[in-house]
Amino acid sequence: MCDRFKASIIVLAGLLFCVMAFAQSARPQQPGTAKTQKAASASAPAPRHDLSGTWEPANGPGDGIQANGVKAMPNDGKPEHQLPYTPYGLQVFKSHHALEGADAVLPGFYDDPRDKCEPMGFPRAMFYNLRETQILQNDYKIAILYQYATTWRVIWTDGRPLPKLVEGGVMIGNEPREPRYYGYSVAKWTDDTTLVVQTVGMMGEDRVWLDTAGRPISDQLRVTETLHRADHDHMDWSVTIDDPKMYTKPWVAMDKFPMKLEDPHQDVMEQYCSPIEMEKYNKLFGNPSSGPGSKAPER
Repeated sequence: MCDRFKASIIVLAGLLFCVMAFAQSARPQQPGTAKTQKAASASAPAPRHDLSGTWEPANGPGDGIQANGVKAMPNDGKPEHQLPYTPYGLQVFKSHHALEGADAVLPGFYDDPRDKCEPMGFPRAMFYNLRETQILQNDYKIAILYQYATTWRVIWTDGRPLPKLVEGGVMIGNEPREPRYYGYSVAKWTDDTTLVVQTVGMMGEDRVWLDTAGRPISDQLRVTETLHRADHDHMDWSVTIDDPKMYTKPWVAMDKFPMKLEDPHQDVMEQYCSPIEMEKYNKLFGNPSSGPGSKAPER
């Protein structure tokens, strides 16, 4: 009798388990779960006229370092990556002593203004440690906040014209204005998801470099950026360099560089240039590694 009672209990428990399991598997998944939200976000179209958010290189943080020069045209010694220098542009390039690239010098002889903690300027902010990048916008302007050096630039979208390049700066209407490290930028939407930005009025060749490989730019530089939001979570970024003082024709420095959207609650870590840390690096590593009898190579 006891054994039959135990057997009945076991069968009843088994049936109850099966019913619960069936109910669990047959229950429709509730909307709003993390898995459902992620799938919806991944397939969602790009919002109209909206680039806001925190973005990072889609292929990982290392993709934005660009140690050998701009992403699309690195200074790697390959013929297809040789830039169309003017005679003056080549002269200025050879006067620069870069720590990276095919023409790199020993650490004790580089003269990159960045390593004196000078402002990076634009467009070099796009070509040096491009990592987490925050974009904020309203009806009149867009602000881009770069992780490195905690710097930002403003792009006007209110219909104002691009300032006119003149000797020593730009003209805004009848008002002469000074050159700026990050220039003067205006932009227009060419369709629902594509923004084209024009920038002029940057610092000259005596103050800034284009990239870590020591490529030059001048105060005659015009930069065109195309930011295309492919879908809700992905954007590609292109940059064209047009500097008739340094180069014989425009060329593409960044060709549809892929970025992906991060969690809006992401707290971006600081990256900065510290004069004290740079001095310590040069004392402990840079100068000793160059050797006592070393000298900067001629190019």
